[in-house]
Amino acid sequence: MLDTIRKRFGLLGRNISYSFSKGYFTDKFSKDELFEGCTYENFDIPEITTFPEIIKNTPNLKGMNVTIPYKEVVIPYLDKLSKKATEIGAVNTIKFTKKGKLKGYNTDYYGFMKSLEPLLQPHHKKALILGTGGASKGVAYALKELGILYTFVSREAKEGIIDYDRINATTFDNYQIIINSSPVGTSPNIDAFPLIPYEYFTDKHIAYDLIYNPAETQFLKKAAAKGAQTKNGQDMLVFQAEKAWRIWNK
Repeated sequence: MLDTIRKRFGLLGRNISYSFSKGYFTDKFSKDELFEGCTYENFDIPEITTFPEIIKNTPNLKGMNVTIPYKEVVIPYLDKLSKKATEIGAVNTIKFTKKGKLKGYNTDYYGFMKSLEPLLQPHHKKALILGTGGASKGVAYALKELGILYTFVSREAKEGIIDYDRINATTFDNYQIIINSSPVGTSPNIDAFPLIPYEYFTDKHIAYDLIYNPAETQFLKKAAAKGAQTKNGQDMLVFQAEKAWRIWNK
């Protein structure tokens, strides 16, 4: 019943029936009486222009997560941004303030940093970030915070970005962390993988995939076969979700 819903939360995205967030928060709310009356739902919209309608027609909305492809294009619809979200240039968490304003935050960088840190060893100095979308910006910010140099990889070379054809044995000698921040390999397209020379992975490398469904992507399987340490995006999502929850309730 609508009148029993005290606080509503949700995920803004496109084609998000697979989403981690809805299951995670629904489970969280079911385990504690403190969360009675809290709900979490998917706001699956074809275009960002529909976002104002959601705000207008969803009473008791207190917070939202934002996923692909709206982490950057949602920004003009917000009233203000946190300092870190401004620096990163992408938003994955929105808080509805007591004055009814929408404030954007980025908790992706925090989740990624917390999940990567335990894997790092002194020789992990530089990282390749595969993909240049909104998620990659949080990754880059976290790497900067950790003192790790990084280079973006995209299908087309631009200023500060190399293309996939440039990656070779020397690249793998110079970059010890390879991060897939693109959606390539996400369910249901589980046979897909970024086109890089996997034969150059070694046990000195970390292969990190922001994807969590499937738990082991082709990218991670191929890297692991060469001895690389691998990590998927599950822990990152948990860390960023709990950070978002703290933001919504502060």
